[in-house]
Amino acid sequence: MARGIEIREAHFPGRAPIDTYGNGGFRFADMSHRGSLLCLPSGIHGWDVESPEGFSINSFEMILAQADEIEVLLVGTGNDMVLLPRDLRAALREKGIVADPMNTGAAVRTFNILLEESRPVAAALIAV
Repeated sequence: MARGIEIREAHFPGRAPIDTYGNGGFRFADMSHRGSLLCLPSGIHGWDVESPEGFSINSFEMILAQADEIEVLLVGTGNDMVLLPRDLRAALREKGIVADPMNTGAAVRTFNILLEESRPVAAALIAV
């Protein structure tokens, strides 16, 4: 019996550096993903946030759930650096996470360096 295409939630079950970014997506671990990403201790996940206007405590729920394994959260805010909403910064701080917003390119480069150093880092990256 022929099966149709199976659509699954975008998830890479490991930690990997981001090889390239741009053109609306990212390349990592010999794979490509169109759209935004969460790079977490549990792996790399597709993220439905398309702009900083989508930042909320709810959109950072997966990050907050893994807070015990994250010290630094790099937030790639797109082409320009945008501050995080006050309530989101407070929620992250309450869980012991230092959030550092910056443009997505800077976040990717910093993430790769900290990941190589085996630091407890995560990244929330808006695609550019």
